[in-house]
Amino acid sequence: MEIIEVEGIIIDEKPYGETSKILNIITKDKGLIGVLSKGSKRLKSPLRSVSERFCYANFNISYKEDKLSILIGADVINPLRNIKKDIKKVSYLNFLSELTSGIIKQSDDNRIYDIYLSAILKIEEGFDPTVITNILELKYLSFLGVSPKLNGCVVCGKENVVTISAYKGGFLCKDHSLNEYIVSDKTIKLIRLLEYVDISKISKLDVSDAVKKEINAFLDDYYDRYTGLYLKSKSFLKSLDNL
Repeated sequence: MEIIEVEGIIIDEKPYGETSKILNIITKDKGLIGVLSKGSKRLKSPLRSVSERFCYANFNISYKEDKLSILIGADVINPLRNIKKDIKKVSYLNFLSELTSGIIKQSDDNRIYDIYLSAILKIEEGFDPTVITNILELKYLSFLGVSPKLNGCVVCGKENVVTISAYKGGFLCKDHSLNEYIVSDKTIKLIRLLEYVDISKISKLDVSDAVKKEINAFLDDYYDRYTGLYLKSKSFLKSLDNL
């Protein structure tokens, strides 16, 4: 068993015995790992504060590949205070974490962690969690091999498109849009931009509620049709948005 340091975020914690926890951590270098935090439920445990959900830290662990590792200690990188004091932002973080966990189980590309972390930090900075989440959702589709066609009409390839369809798998021109809902020009332009934008370099976001609603509707439908990922946290997010 080797002692290593890994950067990561705790996405789930479960009680283990009377005083310990099992932590699921999304890490930069080892993917999704399970870690035993011995005695961390005790009030005076040095591991107590770093064994809680959504702790973002450098974790020192006794590592076992494909088995339960053991937590030795951790240094918090960012306490994510702004997110944790806002129930809506916590709900977005929960969804991002559940979705990322599902993606990692199907792809071991370490770029997934970078996208996930960038999204969290931008929400912590105060950027719109809906738009940031949409960017992440769109980028993750490439790791599943089901990206929509966004460089022209999915039927004929024409660049002059008028709407986007999850059923058809991407943009449609006026000749091939039949009964599809017609989204705004701003939605078409933004979806094209979101696919390529580096989340970590975003300095400004100004998206209308109408455009956000159209992008959300497309991505929800697309994920339902092509990914096989059905997440409880997404349903909760929808209920919050409808309040």
